[in-house]
Amino acid sequence: MPDAVTNGRPLALVLSGGGARAAYQVGAVNAIAERFPNLSLPILCGVSAGAINSVYLSAHQGTLGQAAADLRREWGRLTPDRVFAIRPVHLGRAVARWFFNMLLARERPHSSLQGLMDMSPLRGFLAACMDVSGIQQNIDAGRLRAGAVSTTCYSTGQTVTFVQGASDLQLWERHMRVAVRTQITAQHLSASAAIPIIFPAIRIGQAYYGDGSVRLTAPLAPAIHLGAHKILAVAMRAIPPSPGCDTGSESYPVAAEVFGLLLHSIFLDSLDADAERLERMNALLDALPPGTTPPGGMRRIDLMLLRPSRDLGQMARGHTLDLPRMVQFVVASMGGGQARSPDLLSYLMFEPGYTGALIELGYDDTVRRMDEIEAFLEHP
Repeated sequence: MPDAVTNGRPLALVLSGGGARAAYQVGAVNAIAERFPNLSLPILCGVSAGAINSVYLSAHQGTLGQAAADLRREWGRLTPDRVFAIRPVHLGRAVARWFFNMLLARERPHSSLQGLMDMSPLRGFLAACMDVSGIQQNIDAGRLRAGAVSTTCYSTGQTVTFVQGASDLQLWERHMRVAVRTQITAQHLSASAAIPIIFPAIRIGQAYYGDGSVRLTAPLAPAIHLGAHKILAVAMRAIPPSPGCDTGSESYPVAAEVFGLLLHSIFLDSLDADAERLERMNALLDALPPGTTPPGGMRRIDLMLLRPSRDLGQMARGHTLDLPRMVQFVVASMGGGQARSPDLLSYLMFEPGYTGALIELGYDDTVRRMDEIEAFLEHP
């Protein structure tokens, strides 16, 4: 079987967000690349940490096999201090200034708390390991049709998807969703991964942007707008939660648990919901009488969703002591001991022991579904 097996139907790879959990995507991509090292991925879309993975693949000048192997190597070099830093003095001053102004009922432009953590280490790491000029080189060579990075604009609340691609691409504007043609830079990646409250917003042009998962209710939409007929997506949720809420726990949820739940709503829920909508639309299109033209230019979109076989949050247990002490202190101050806050910790656990385990899980899970993946890619 040929390695590039899309049968002329544009294939898109969609990578969702999730902080350190995005290491799972690296394992999944490596398994696919090992089986299909020359597979063509003309459309690559990502959000948050998934945007970093997708742009790395978009900019790489080698085959998918080479790009996936290099991406895995870079993730192996990641440590918490290469992703974020906590400046206790700066944080303390900002909190004190905010509290003082609140007591005096004063508003000052510089009094806001601009994130608990500093993202500058990540920006430096990305600049050292990734040459984003490769995106345009791949577009010019015909290897890439489009790369897309989704962010949230703080001033409008819109999801803004920055697109770099072929000149004939049709951009879009929908309710609270808009596409902007640009040359993707490290600033766009930093903005897409800037989790609210945890990381400061990133200024691009005249506006500030944050994590693209916040308002992205249709994470598959950018790939569809960019012309994909087949979508391969990687989710971060193992299985949908069972009905009901009776877990047997009678203790009141601590702040770390609540914050972890909020992050779940940002990173995990939208992709599953959008996949359900897509499958319903496909069912409606399949039910049309033969020869009927679908309304509004609609078309069938084949989707394959890869997901973890284990709970990625629970896998963070046992790694708490590997995090910087200041992070441990912040989580502990929110009532989050290791037993009660694995979900929150999992988003920040850029520690090789944890991310390495996720990469292996992503690889193994994908290998087990390789027959399905092959059939999906071959299907006309």
